[in-house]
Amino acid sequence: MKVFSKSCAAVLAAGLMGFAALPIGAQTQSAPATAANPFGLPDNLTIFGEEKPGERSATAVINGYVVTRTDINQRVALLTSASDNEFSEDDLARLRVQILRNLIDETIKIQAAQALEIPAERARVEETYNQLAAQNFGQNPERMGEYLESIGSSPNALKRQIEGELAWENLLRRNITPFVNVSAEEVNDVLKRLEEARGTEEYRLSEIWLPSTLENRQTVIQNAQQIMEQLSAGGSFVAYARQYSQASTAVVGGDLGWIRLGQLPADLATAARQMQPGQLSGPIEIPGGFSILYLTNKRQVLMADPNNAVLNLKQIAISFEPDATQEEAEAKVVQFGEFINTLRGCADAGRAQGVLGATVVENNQIQASRLPDQLRNMVLNLQIGQTTRPFGSPQDGVRVLMLCGRDDPQDAGAPTFEQVMRQIEEERIDKRAQRYLRDLRNDAYIEYN
Repeated sequence: MKVFSKSCAAVLAAGLMGFAALPIGAQTQSAPATAANPFGLPDNLTIFGEEKPGERSATAVINGYVVTRTDINQRVALLTSASDNEFSEDDLARLRVQILRNLIDETIKIQAAQALEIPAERARVEETYNQLAAQNFGQNPERMGEYLESIGSSPNALKRQIEGELAWENLLRRNITPFVNVSAEEVNDVLKRLEEARGTEEYRLSEIWLPSTLENRQTVIQNAQQIMEQLSAGGSFVAYARQYSQASTAVVGGDLGWIRLGQLPADLATAARQMQPGQLSGPIEIPGGFSILYLTNKRQVLMADPNNAVLNLKQIAISFEPDATQEEAEAKVVQFGEFINTLRGCADAGRAQGVLGATVVENNQIQASRLPDQLRNMVLNLQIGQTTRPFGSPQDGVRVLMLCGRDDPQDAGAPTFEQVMRQIEEERIDKRAQRYLRDLRNDAYIEYN
């Protein structure tokens, strides 16, 4: 049950007073309740009052725990610091609304774990925080606190987020995971279908999932579109997924792992089929909310992944004098390209040093997946002794890669029985976790200030 402030009641009363002045013809009529419209909402709505996003509540009390404006601002700073983009005042206003929702859910999870006497242990929170500090600041983990305060956040803000994630893990381990069962027949059926699907494509996808209802649908769409804009401008998908996504995969940055299109809702499958590695798609409406997808890679089911090929490459590069004119640089690039076309295999690559003064560097143990996407696609289509098209810039020099050897991986075997069982279990835990959080929200007393 939600408890509303007196100011909300005043707004509602004002709206009802306005209703009395409407002519009979202007009043809306309820539609019959259907599966698609369970509340019987009319097509034409009369909205009372004026929309004033800047005056929306900024803080809340959840079962007695106060979420302050400082809490919200510090969490906003955590998210915006992970992006190089500029945020407008409207962007930040929408962000604060979403952050408040996240903080409410986080608080509900922490309180539920405490009520069942399975809270996130302080030692585990500190350990996780220290691990993050070591990952980001190496031998100087104490700099984490200095950095967080410099961006307008604090160590406590990050530790609170960690506490929420650990508390949720404890709740799922206690109330959800023990009651999820997968039979051997189900696993064997999946393995059989995998073998039948050998050679078809599967996708490494990440997802940000935002639940929506009929009441908040437009707000969720706006939030999703804003997230898309920030991601398209270079924002970290992992950071946004951890902060915004309401799926259980949020703790791993939204990573869904390798999946086939048949495992996805039809609309998500259609979008994923049209995507290339490195692309975003969304927001995509599915039952219960909206999704934003990011495609990391594609491969064929139970077949060797070419991205795992080990390559022997030679890099041939030229540089430019600092005072070289545009015309001189262009002429040198043309000369470089013409010379590369005269090479007759890897044994001939060294000739570039004597003729052009180029540098030749060899790496015979580089995995294709370590190459940038554009280069990887070019290199994997080369035959031994062939080179890529020239690439680079006047500042960094211009270069080509020559393929001198390639060791392809063995065909991938089917996943193990245990791996398939774990995947099915995780999918079922995710669905039950969503229902569990919904029930916790419904039972919470929330007052907006």
